[in-house]
Amino acid sequence: MATLLLFGPARTAAGTRREAIDAGTVGELVAAACGRFGPEFAGVVEASALWVNGEPADGSTVVGPGDEVAVVPPVSGGADAAPGLRSVQ
Repeated sequence: MATLLLFGPARTAAGTRREAIDAGTVGELVAAACGRFGPEFAGVVEASALWVNGEPADGSTVVGPGDEVAVVPPVSGGADAAPGLRSVQ
């Protein structure tokens, strides 16, 4: 079984930070997780990057026992500093 690691909104939607899932590919693992955690989780995954053992991955990436599959949601932010902060030059 591969271990699914969840961060930020993915973790919130799933209600857990990690889950062991039996799957042969990242696509199968994500499909199983979406079935388990529901449509809110699926929506987060759709906008997220997937990594296997610290490397970018896609649905066809093969996974097995001991592999870690991370769902990394996009980070929000922008170029403008928050009010009251000045840029350091």
